[in-house]
Amino acid sequence: MIQIMGAGALGSLFGALLQLSGYKVVFIARGKQLEAIKKRLVVSGLMNAELEVEASDRPQNAELTFFTVKAYETDEAGKALGEVDPGIVFTVQNGIGVEKIIEKYVEKVVRGVTSYGANLLDFGHVVYAGEGFVYLPNTALGRKVERILRNSRLRLELVNDIDFRIWAKSVVNSAINPLTAICRVRNGRIVENEYLWSLAVLIAREGEELMRRLGYDFDAISELRRIAMATAENRSSMLQDIEKGERTEIDYINGVIIEKCRELGLSCAANEFVYKLVKGVENELSLRSDRIGNSGFRA
Repeated sequence: MIQIMGAGALGSLFGALLQLSGYKVVFIARGKQLEAIKKRLVVSGLMNAELEVEASDRPQNAELTFFTVKAYETDEAGKALGEVDPGIVFTVQNGIGVEKIIEKYVEKVVRGVTSYGANLLDFGHVVYAGEGFVYLPNTALGRKVERILRNSRLRLELVNDIDFRIWAKSVVNSAINPLTAICRVRNGRIVENEYLWSLAVLIAREGEELMRRLGYDFDAISELRRIAMATAENRSSMLQDIEKGERTEIDYINGVIIEKCRELGLSCAANEFVYKLVKGVENELSLRSDRIGNSGFRA
């Protein structure tokens, strides 16, 4: 059995694709999302489907656990998994360092990266916004996860540079996510709007220099442009969070980049600027809503 720990947008999409591939899947969620998917899970966008799924608010024993909770929920969700036998825990979360938190509670953890796109249109309704890849580390555990998922509809690729891919995705996200969230625009506007693009370039250059100091050769500006235009109609996860009045993952993306830049004596003024703006928006939302910071095991 495969369980989806965090059946939000991405988790629900992966769970749906796995169930449609013939796998037994259990969706772990909370609150209104749990209530909704207990009735049915609707998928639209690149495919249309309505599924009856098995859903629970508590993790179960499993052969494989997809770990797709928000980065700031990692500690609580990891602790919950530590009370069962989750099998191999495969995380494809945003951010840097989340796997180390999970490893405090479970033994077998695999860190991956995905380029699939999903939006939660409503509770129980996920939009399949973009087909991508699921990248797994070419390690013994990574290869085992690939074997388990080989017959699924997911596009899988074993890679030898997973750490590079984690940092590269985070650097691109450090520009796209906060700017789309602050300005309430879709990804493509980052390139199309000259003012947003000039800010995005400054943010990406700081990340590129950080990666260079970490030993990675990465053309952040070109990749930023490519990803923003390839996902031009997508609404970033951070934008979706702000629109729903929920906490963002800014601490695990720009926050980690800022911390690492300071440690290495690098400039991070652009990252600090958007970080403070997003935290300011979160603070204002928290004054008007009790949703900021609430745990819902979603992503």
